[in-house]
Amino acid sequence: MSNLAEYKSFAKRLANKSGEIIKSYFRTEMSVDSKSDDSPVTIADKLAEEVMRGMIMSEYPNHGILGEEYGAHKPDAEYKWILDPIDGTKSFICGSVMFGTLIALLKNGKPIIGVINQPVLNEFLIGDNEVALLNGKEVKVRQCVDIREAVLVTGDHLNVIKYQNGKKFSSLIKKVKLYRGWGDCYAYYLLAAGFVDIVLDPIMSPWDTLALIPIVQGAKGFITDYQGNDPVTGNSVIASSPGIHSKVIEELN
Repeated sequence: MSNLAEYKSFAKRLANKSGEIIKSYFRTEMSVDSKSDDSPVTIADKLAEEVMRGMIMSEYPNHGILGEEYGAHKPDAEYKWILDPIDGTKSFICGSVMFGTLIALLKNGKPIIGVINQPVLNEFLIGDNEVALLNGKEVKVRQCVDIREAVLVTGDHLNVIKYQNGKKFSSLIKKVKLYRGWGDCYAYYLLAAGFVDIVLDPIMSPWDTLALIPIVQGAKGFITDYQGNDPVTGNSVIASSPGIHSKVIEELN
Protein backbone atom coordinates (compact mmCIF):
# COMPACT_ATOMS: atom_id res chain seq x y z
CA MET A 1 0.00 0.00 0.00
CA SER A 2 1.38 3.40 -0.96
CA ASN A 3 1.76 6.06 1.71
CA LEU A 4 -1.11 8.08 0.22
CA ALA A 5 -3.45 5.08 0.27
CA GLU A 6 -2.36 4.28 3.82
CA TYR A 7 -3.01 7.83 4.98
CA LYS A 8 -6.42 7.87 3.28
CA SER A 9 -7.36 4.69 5.10
CA PHE A 10 -6.21 6.21 8.37
CA ALA A 11 -8.19 9.39 7.68
CA LYS A 12 -11.28 7.22 7.30
CA ARG A 13 -10.55 5.66 10.68
CA LEU A 14 -10.21 9.12 12.23
CA ALA A 15 -13.55 10.11 10.72
CA ASN A 16 -15.28 6.95 11.94
CA LYS A 17 -14.02 7.22 15.50
CA SER A 18 -14.70 10.95 15.87
CA GLY A 19 -18.07 10.46 14.17
CA GLU A 20 -19.16 7.97 16.82
CA ILE A 21 -18.59 10.59 19.50
CA ILE A 22 -20.29 13.39 17.59
CA LYS A 23 -23.38 11.30 16.81
CA SER A 24 -23.76 10.37 20.47
CA TYR A 25 -24.18 14.05 21.37
CA PHE A 26 -26.22 15.21 18.35
CA ARG A 27 -29.60 16.65 19.35
CA THR A 28 -29.02 15.97 23.04
CA GLU A 29 -28.95 18.33 25.99
CA MET A 30 -25.40 19.53 26.54
CA SER A 31 -23.66 22.59 27.85
CA VAL A 32 -22.24 25.09 25.37
CA ASP A 33 -19.18 27.11 26.32
CA SER A 34 -17.79 30.22 24.66
CA LYS A 35 -14.19 30.48 23.51
CA SER A 36 -12.09 33.63 23.65
CA ASP A 37 -13.51 34.78 20.31
CA ASP A 38 -17.08 34.15 21.57
CA SER A 39 -17.55 31.19 19.21
CA PRO A 40 -19.30 28.19 20.79
CA VAL A 41 -17.66 24.90 21.73
CA THR A 42 -19.19 21.71 23.10
CA ILE A 43 -17.95 18.55 24.75
CA ALA A 44 -18.45 16.82 21.39
CA ASP A 45 -15.92 19.18 19.74
CA LYS A 46 -13.39 18.54 22.46
CA LEU A 47 -13.76 14.77 22.77
CA ALA A 48 -13.76 14.26 18.99
CA GLU A 49 -10.49 16.15 18.62
CA GLU A 50 -8.97 14.39 21.63
CA VAL A 51 -9.62 10.96 20.19
CA MET A 52 -8.23 11.91 16.77
CA ARG A 53 -5.10 13.44 18.30
CA GLY A 54 -4.56 10.30 20.36
CA MET A 55 -4.89 8.07 17.31
CA ILE A 56 -2.43 10.18 15.31
CA MET A 57 0.16 10.29 18.10
CA SER A 58 -0.09 6.53 18.52
CA GLU A 59 0.00 5.61 14.80
CA TYR A 60 2.35 8.33 13.52
CA PRO A 61 4.39 9.72 16.44
CA ASN A 62 6.57 11.80 14.12
CA HIS A 63 3.62 13.59 12.52
CA GLY A 64 2.49 17.05 13.52
CA ILE A 65 -1.03 18.14 14.44
CA LEU A 66 -2.92 21.42 14.33
CA GLY A 67 -6.40 21.30 15.83
CA GLU A 68 -8.97 24.00 16.39
CA GLU A 69 -9.53 23.06 20.03
CA TYR A 70 -6.06 22.03 21.24
CA GLY A 71 -3.57 23.83 19.02
CA ALA A 72 -0.25 22.67 17.57
CA HIS A 73 1.88 19.58 18.15
CA LYS A 74 5.20 19.16 16.30
CA PRO A 75 4.46 22.15 14.03
CA ASP A 76 7.63 21.66 11.94
CA ALA A 77 6.97 18.01 11.04
CA GLU A 78 7.07 16.96 7.38
CA TYR A 79 3.55 15.51 7.69
CA LYS A 80 0.94 17.41 9.67
CA TRP A 81 -2.71 16.62 10.36
CA ILE A 82 -5.18 19.52 10.50
CA LEU A 83 -8.32 18.87 12.54
CA ASP A 84 -11.62 20.68 12.94
CA PRO A 85 -13.76 18.21 14.88
CA ILE A 86 -17.03 20.03 14.23
CA ASP A 87 -16.94 22.65 11.51
CA GLY A 88 -20.32 24.28 12.01
CA THR A 89 -20.72 24.02 15.77
CA LYS A 90 -23.54 26.58 15.66
CA SER A 91 -25.47 24.31 13.29
CA PHE A 92 -24.65 21.28 15.45
CA ILE A 93 -26.01 22.82 18.64
CA CYS A 94 -29.15 23.90 16.77
CA GLY A 95 -29.82 20.35 15.59
CA SER A 96 -29.00 21.07 11.95
CA VAL A 97 -27.04 18.58 9.85
CA MET A 98 -25.11 21.35 8.09
CA PHE A 99 -21.86 20.59 9.89
CA GLY A 100 -19.03 18.13 9.47
CA THR A 101 -15.61 17.02 10.61
CA LEU A 102 -12.70 18.42 8.63
CA ILE A 103 -9.47 16.43 8.40
CA ALA A 104 -6.48 17.39 6.26
CA LEU A 105 -3.01 15.95 5.83
CA LEU A 106 -0.22 18.29 4.78
CA LYS A 107 3.17 17.31 3.42
CA ASN A 108 5.73 20.09 3.69
CA GLY A 109 2.92 22.58 4.14
CA LYS A 110 0.86 21.49 1.14
CA PRO A 111 -2.49 19.70 1.60
CA ILE A 112 -2.44 16.24 0.01
CA ILE A 113 -5.60 14.77 1.55
CA GLY A 114 -8.83 16.42 2.63
CA VAL A 115 -11.90 14.96 4.32
CA ILE A 116 -15.39 16.25 5.02
CA ASN A 117 -17.23 13.72 7.18
CA GLN A 118 -20.91 14.16 8.03
CA PRO A 119 -21.41 11.43 10.65
CA VAL A 120 -25.16 11.80 11.12
CA LEU A 121 -25.84 11.30 7.41
CA ASN A 122 -22.98 8.80 6.99
CA GLU A 123 -21.43 10.86 4.20
CA PHE A 124 -17.66 10.57 3.85
CA LEU A 125 -16.09 12.83 1.22
CA ILE A 126 -12.35 12.57 0.57
CA GLY A 127 -10.12 14.25 -2.01
CA ASP A 128 -6.45 14.14 -2.96
CA ASN A 129 -6.27 17.02 -5.50
CA GLU A 130 -6.75 14.52 -8.35
CA VAL A 131 -10.06 12.89 -7.50
CA ALA A 132 -12.86 13.31 -4.95
CA LEU A 133 -14.89 10.37 -3.68
CA LEU A 134 -18.20 10.49 -1.81
CA ASN A 135 -18.77 7.16 -0.06
CA GLY A 136 -16.45 5.61 -2.65
CA LYS A 137 -18.11 7.16 -5.72
CA GLU A 138 -16.34 9.83 -7.75
CA VAL A 139 -17.96 13.27 -7.69
CA LYS A 140 -17.31 16.42 -9.69
CA VAL A 141 -18.42 20.04 -9.56
CA ARG A 142 -21.23 21.13 -11.84
CA GLN A 143 -20.02 22.71 -15.08
CA CYS A 144 -21.66 26.09 -14.69
CA VAL A 145 -20.36 28.67 -17.18
CA ASP A 146 -22.76 31.57 -16.57
CA ILE A 147 -23.09 33.42 -13.26
CA ARG A 148 -26.76 34.03 -14.08
CA GLU A 149 -27.31 30.26 -13.81
CA ALA A 150 -25.24 29.80 -10.64
CA VAL A 151 -26.27 28.81 -7.13
CA LEU A 152 -24.27 30.87 -4.62
CA VAL A 153 -23.86 29.80 -1.00
CA THR A 154 -22.24 31.41 2.03
CA GLY A 155 -22.64 31.03 5.76
CA ASP A 156 -23.15 34.52 7.17
CA HIS A 157 -23.40 37.50 4.84
CA LEU A 158 -22.70 39.83 7.77
CA ASN A 159 -19.14 38.49 7.78
CA VAL A 160 -18.81 39.41 4.12
CA ILE A 161 -19.79 42.98 5.00
CA LYS A 162 -17.37 42.98 7.95
CA TYR A 163 -14.30 41.49 6.25
CA GLN A 164 -14.70 42.05 2.48
CA ASN A 165 -16.50 44.34 0.05
CA GLY A 166 -20.14 44.17 1.07
CA LYS A 167 -21.44 46.25 -1.84
CA LYS A 168 -19.76 43.99 -4.38
CA PHE A 169 -21.23 40.94 -2.67
CA SER A 170 -24.72 42.45 -2.68
CA SER A 171 -24.33 43.12 -6.39
CA LEU A 172 -23.28 39.51 -7.06
CA ILE A 173 -26.20 37.93 -5.22
CA LYS A 174 -28.56 39.89 -7.45
CA LYS A 175 -26.94 38.40 -10.54
CA VAL A 176 -26.94 34.71 -9.61
CA LYS A 177 -29.87 32.39 -10.13
CA LEU A 178 -30.17 31.42 -6.46
CA TYR A 179 -28.55 32.57 -3.21
CA ARG A 180 -28.73 30.60 0.04
CA GLY A 181 -27.10 30.72 3.48
CA TRP A 182 -25.83 27.15 3.77
CA GLY A 183 -22.52 27.57 5.49
CA ASP A 184 -19.44 25.84 6.84
CA CYS A 185 -17.94 22.71 5.31
CA TYR A 186 -21.31 21.33 4.24
CA ALA A 187 -21.50 24.04 1.60
CA TYR A 188 -18.24 22.79 0.07
CA TYR A 189 -19.56 19.25 0.17
CA LEU A 190 -22.52 20.47 -1.90
CA LEU A 191 -20.14 22.16 -4.34
CA ALA A 192 -17.94 19.09 -4.80
CA ALA A 193 -20.98 16.85 -5.20
CA GLY A 194 -22.34 19.04 -8.00
CA PHE A 195 -25.30 20.72 -6.30
CA VAL A 196 -24.14 24.34 -5.97
CA ASP A 197 -21.76 26.44 -8.04
CA ILE A 198 -20.14 29.09 -5.81
CA VAL A 199 -19.18 28.92 -2.14
CA LEU A 200 -17.39 31.75 -0.38
CA ASP A 201 -16.14 32.57 3.08
CA PRO A 202 -14.72 36.04 3.76
CA ILE A 203 -12.66 34.95 6.77
CA MET A 204 -11.18 31.51 7.49
CA SER A 205 -8.69 29.77 9.78
CA PRO A 206 -6.29 27.03 8.58
CA TRP A 207 -8.44 24.27 10.09
CA ASP A 208 -11.41 25.64 8.13
CA THR A 209 -9.61 25.84 4.80
CA LEU A 210 -6.92 23.23 4.31
CA ALA A 211 -9.12 20.11 4.07
CA LEU A 212 -11.27 21.81 1.42
CA ILE A 213 -8.45 22.27 -1.08
CA PRO A 214 -7.78 18.62 -2.06
CA ILE A 215 -11.52 17.99 -2.16
CA VAL A 216 -12.49 20.90 -4.40
CA GLN A 217 -9.49 20.38 -6.69
CA GLY A 218 -10.15 16.64 -6.76
CA ALA A 219 -13.72 17.38 -7.85
CA LYS A 220 -12.28 19.53 -10.68
CA GLY A 221 -13.32 22.81 -9.11
CA PHE A 222 -11.30 25.96 -8.50
CA ILE A 223 -10.45 27.21 -5.03
CA THR A 224 -8.55 30.39 -4.10
CA ASP A 225 -8.64 33.02 -1.43
CA TYR A 226 -11.08 35.93 -1.83
CA GLN A 227 -8.72 37.81 -4.13
CA GLY A 228 -7.81 34.82 -6.30
CA ASN A 229 -4.55 33.88 -4.57
CA ASP A 230 -3.24 30.63 -3.05
CA PRO A 231 -5.80 29.44 -0.47
CA VAL A 232 -3.10 27.63 1.54
CA THR A 233 -1.67 30.94 2.71
CA GLY A 234 -4.88 32.96 2.54
CA ASN A 235 -7.45 33.66 5.25
CA SER A 236 -10.55 33.50 3.05
CA VAL A 237 -11.98 31.21 0.37
CA ILE A 238 -13.85 31.32 -2.90
CA ALA A 239 -14.56 27.93 -4.48
CA SER A 240 -16.55 27.43 -7.64
CA SER A 241 -17.03 25.73 -10.95
CA PRO A 242 -13.98 26.48 -13.10
CA GLY A 243 -15.97 28.18 -15.85
CA ILE A 244 -17.03 31.07 -13.63
CA HIS A 245 -14.27 31.37 -11.04
CA SER A 246 -12.37 34.27 -12.57
CA LYS A 247 -15.62 36.13 -13.14
CA VAL A 248 -16.64 35.62 -9.51
CA ILE A 249 -13.29 37.00 -8.32
CA GLU A 250 -13.73 40.01 -10.60
CA GLU A 251 -17.29 40.64 -9.40
CA LEU A 252 -16.34 40.51 -5.72
CA ASN A 253 -13.25 42.69 -5.96
